[in-house]
Amino acid sequence: MHYRTLGRTGIKVSPYALGAMMFATSFGNPDPDDSARMIHKALDAGINFVDTADAYGDSEEVVGKALRGRRDDVVLATKFGRQVGDDPHHQGASRRWIVTAVENSLRRLGVDHIDLYQLHRTDPATDVEETLSALTDLLRAGKIRAIGTSQSLASDIVEAQWVAERSGLARFRAEQAAYSLLNRGVEREVLPLAERFGMGTLIWGPLGQGLLTGRVRKGERNDLRRTHLLKHLTDERRLDVVEQLVPLAAEAGLPMTHLAMAFVIAHPGVTSALLGPRTMPQLDDLLAGVEVRLTDDVLDRIDEIVPPGTNIGTLDQNYQPPAVHDAGLRRRPLAERAAA
Repeated sequence: MHYRTLGRTGIKVSPYALGAMMFATSFGNPDPDDSARMIHKALDAGINFVDTADAYGDSEEVVGKALRGRRDDVVLATKFGRQVGDDPHHQGASRRWIVTAVENSLRRLGVDHIDLYQLHRTDPATDVEETLSALTDLLRAGKIRAIGTSQSLASDIVEAQWVAERSGLARFRAEQAAYSLLNRGVEREVLPLAERFGMGTLIWGPLGQGLLTGRVRKGERNDLRRTHLLKHLTDERRLDVVEQLVPLAAEAGLPMTHLAMAFVIAHPGVTSALLGPRTMPQLDDLLAGVEVRLTDDVLDRIDEIVPPGTNIGTLDQNYQPPAVHDAGLRRRPLAERAAA
């Protein structure tokens, strides 16, 4: 396994990272011992980057237990910010919640520090200076080693960098973004910005959250449990593109999963891409593609099918800023809408 530096942190991480969302027993793998075996297999294969979140059910507990005795071998990342429980304060990026959330994650993981602590979603209700101030204090206290964001808009990345410089606070050192053969929008601004500011990037959804596994084909039934829950798995535009990518993968002599993963980590702005297996066979399949290297000819063909910087549809779980999901922010009061 080759290793890449996470931005300018000096932390060395594997190009494949292990995403732990599907290790939650409530909606992922119900057997924590099986999840532990997968974690150990990934570590033995050279993967040293593990990512989870406080909002992923009991994933942090499962990961923490599996890492006992191997903590020093792992760059451990977790996230905060999404709703946890029923208390309205148990979410967001306020100092009040951050200092509580980090202690909860440390306890569940059974560790004394977190290597990368990430804001799971932008919090429009909290000034980014307050967020950075609280995270800076945690860095100085030794409870976290680096800080990052997830699904940020390009404008949010720039604002946070400016605020950190102006106020003498710690800077976000990593961004976790959605990127795949079907969702290339981050190539326009987010990935170039990350490179400009010396931020590492951790990619989620490199398999299109199921569409790029080879198990979902247009006009055919599939065994994915999420098909009836996620709209992007039945989006005709996305399925049409998959049907163009399948023969390309076959011509290259690759399974769809290997084509998809190799495409993502070929971008110079990408540090690591998350594997999100639920079962051992899924992990085995993904690990078998670690040596795949896409040629320029294959990448050119991909560019013809999905032009650089474009998205084919939208992932259900992708962050939508308030101005997009709240109609009231796009519409003046009725009495003020006319020009005269």
